[in-house]
Amino acid sequence: MKTILLAWGTAALMGCGLASAQAPVTPPPPAEAEGPSKGEAKAMREFKMLDFNGDGKLSRSEVKLFPRLANAFDEADTDHDGFVSYEEVRAFAVKYRAERDRAKQAPAAPAPAASAP
Repeated sequence: MKTILLAWGTAALMGCGLASAQAPVTPPPPAEAEGPSKGEAKAMREFKMLDFNGDGKLSRSEVKLFPRLANAFDEADTDHDGFVSYEEVRAFAVKYRAERDRAKQAPAAPAPAASAP
C-alpha cells in the first residue's frame, strides 16, 4: 500500500506540473519556496512516466502495468470520469496517510493468554 501511495502521490504531483503547463489550476508556490522537495520532484517524474499521452491525468490503460495502482484506481477516481487527476491523487494520498497513521496509533490487540494444561 505504501508503494501505491508513493506512486499515486508521484502521479498527482506530476499531473500538477503538466496541468500547470496547459492551464493554471493551482496558484504558484510562495516566492520564498525554492521549488519542489525531493519527494515532490520524484513524484512528478513518476507521474509523467505514467502519463503516456501527456494529458495531465492518468487513465486505466496508463496504470494497468502497475497492479497496485490499477487496484486503487476506482477509489482514487472520485469523480468517476475514468481518469485520475492530480487533485484526486493528492486527496487519495492524504486519505491513505491518515488511515495509515490511525492504524499505527491504534493499540495492538493483546496476545491471547496461553491456557494451562
